[in-house]
Amino acid sequence: MDRQRTLIIFGAAWVSAALLTWFLWAKTKAPTAEKTTSVAAASKDMPAGTRLRAADLKLVKLTTADLPKGAVLDAKLAEGRALLYPVTANEPLTTNKLSSTGGAEGLPATIDPGMRAVSIPISDVSGVAGLIQPRSRVDVLFTRPGSMAEAMTTVVLEDVTVMSINRNTEISPAAPAAGASGTAAPAQTNLSVTQTRAVTLLVTPEDARKLELAKHQGRLSLALRNPLDRSRMANREAVTAEVLDPQLFTRVRRPQMVGGGPGAIRDPKAWAALTGEEPKKEEKKKEPPKPRLVVDVFRGDKHLQESFQ
Repeated sequence: MDRQRTLIIFGAAWVSAALLTWFLWAKTKAPTAEKTTSVAAASKDMPAGTRLRAADLKLVKLTTADLPKGAVLDAKLAEGRALLYPVTANEPLTTNKLSSTGGAEGLPATIDPGMRAVSIPISDVSGVAGLIQPRSRVDVLFTRPGSMAEAMTTVVLEDVTVMSINRNTEISPAAPAAGASGTAAPAQTNLSVTQTRAVTLLVTPEDARKLELAKHQGRLSLALRNPLDRSRMANREAVTAEVLDPQLFTRVRRPQMVGGGPGAIRDPKAWAALTGEEPKKEEKKKEPPKPRLVVDVFRGDKHLQESFQ
């Protein structure tokens, strides 16, 4: 009986040791679960220059060992940025593959086929005091300086999209009017009127030539439009000094208009209807006297001159 009990105890101990050995061996051989991280990836194949939208992005899980350097962990951080290199579906996105936030590196990809991007210089005055932002819609005005008879302003282009201000392609937040403590913000020491900026506009090739010519012939300025207003002007005639002040323009041109040159108004009634006064009559020039015939007469030592008409 004691021998049987001993064998049972020995057998139980052997089985327990075998089970413990197998458990420890299985634990060392079992694969360990590695930590994973969600990263932003491309949802489809996309070429370089694509401006990423929410539908172009998705999240994939990668292990720590497979996580690329500079991986974008939040898909929202990639929205609105442009691809600097082509990507394939499910490829993780990294910061070196994307344009900077609000930068102009991916701007060429946003140009529609058949369109051109042209930059013009503006100041805070000609640019509506800095209220014009990327994606604003504007009219382009051209002003030719000169005398009263030469100065004019006309609308060169209408309903044009602003692509960027300098190298900024995103709308800048408005500057706070007061400091953090509630006090008024300090006044700027330099007048912003003197600050020249470059505005890039999206235009057709024909309009690009117009802008290039206008840049070198006069001054360009922008008129901000309501983004919902897509109407066009029925009359795009140039505005001259005559429209601003007809009487002033008349007074400036009076010497030419009452004289004998081209465009002179010789009809007193027409002049009175235009200016409200009678034109000065042109004085008649006196004709020079006709030359007289002079005859020298010599009588002895006397010398006489007789004139004949």
